[in-house]
Amino acid sequence: MNHEQSRALYDRALSVMPGGVNSSVRATQPYPFFVERGDGGHVIDADGNRYLDFVLGYGPLLLGHDLPEPVQSAVQQRAAEGPMYGAPTEVEVELAEFVRRHVPSVEMTRFVNSGTEATVSAVRLARAYTGRDKIVVMQGGYHGAQESTLVEGEGDHTAPSSPGIPPEFAEHTLTLPFNDAEAARELFAEHGDDIAAVLTEPILGNYGIVHPVEGYHETLRELCDDHGSLLIFDEVITGFRVGGLQCAQGKFGVTPDLTTFGKIVGGGFPVGAIGGRSEIVEQFTPAGDVFQSGTFSGHPVTMAAGLETLRYAAENDVYDHVNGLGERLRAGLTDILADQAPEYTVVGTDSMFKVVFTRDADGTQAGGPCDAGCRQDPDCERFDTCPKTGADIKRAETERWQRLFWPAMKERGVFLTANQFESQFVCDAHTEADIDEALEAYKEAL
Repeated sequence: MNHEQSRALYDRALSVMPGGVNSSVRATQPYPFFVERGDGGHVIDADGNRYLDFVLGYGPLLLGHDLPEPVQSAVQQRAAEGPMYGAPTEVEVELAEFVRRHVPSVEMTRFVNSGTEATVSAVRLARAYTGRDKIVVMQGGYHGAQESTLVEGEGDHTAPSSPGIPPEFAEHTLTLPFNDAEAARELFAEHGDDIAAVLTEPILGNYGIVHPVEGYHETLRELCDDHGSLLIFDEVITGFRVGGLQCAQGKFGVTPDLTTFGKIVGGGFPVGAIGGRSEIVEQFTPAGDVFQSGTFSGHPVTMAAGLETLRYAAENDVYDHVNGLGERLRAGLTDILADQAPEYTVVGTDSMFKVVFTRDADGTQAGGPCDAGCRQDPDCERFDTCPKTGADIKRAETERWQRLFWPAMKERGVFLTANQFESQFVCDAHTEADIDEALEAYKEAL
């Protein structure tokens, strides 16, 4: 492939943007390709190279790059009527009503502008509602670029994971290994009266896609109830993708007190949201005293894109299509790995997928209960050694993924997330032929 234009653009970008990018996950070696446009389930770069797109903006593009006519018309109409107003609009009410009808835990919603802003606001709300300071997060979980959750360490021995964050922030953040119910019980036994909330992704989505073992989220729910803490599900990635319109909480049958959203709820435009029980969410100003505000919150173009995207998904069997393609892809990858790299692990559910370059997973996924992605099923041959925590993913062959595998797939016309940790996605514009093409590329690159 020729990448002369991307290289030239990267040279220009280095002069005006740190690292030549506006989000660190977009940086690749020796330089990223620059996208010129999207086309259905593909992207075309500045040099005219065409790629099957499984990044999809890191998750927001459930429908792909070519918006269906109802979505496109709604976006164009709102943009033509005026960019934004600094006043409420009907469409934000309609989107909030749609979310309330379909997501089990949500009675009220406050819209914001990013997943990070949603989790920042949810943490502030939980602390104010409970009158407590400590937040529990999962090791390997990701909740945006916010000071309260950018921590490393174990239990109450935590420190900031980035320069520029005062150590005092980390003192109020406790960590747990995902899927370790006993560690959760021990942490609550020691700190339960000080814990405002447990903040967790239903599925670890930024660390290779790790499923919960049976009963783990139920344990967190029970501990929060027993100690007067809130359970917050970060569904920025899984929301309206895993479990369809009910989101992952509906799929798993666990009801959190608060939920954060992003990505799909804005239909590909900048968005975030905090939803939950009315008595909690109404603590936000002006109904309550917890300050939260934003110039672009509830932006009419974003609200229209999100509402019409979700309506289209509900009315056109989108979830059946993307989930079927996701299962076809994961099952095909499982068969390929059984022949070529049996120690690697296929993970994912619904329309999410990933191959994790695990080093020591025993047994086989092929033909077993996890043959279309790891489900943490005790009957699977690999149950004892499949990834269950962020640390398990971190021990995998990350450098091999970035240095060898990602470039090999790119040269075969398949665009994957640039590191081993980020989720990959299927969209409604993808076809069975696209999936088969991707599987051939995996077979060759592996």
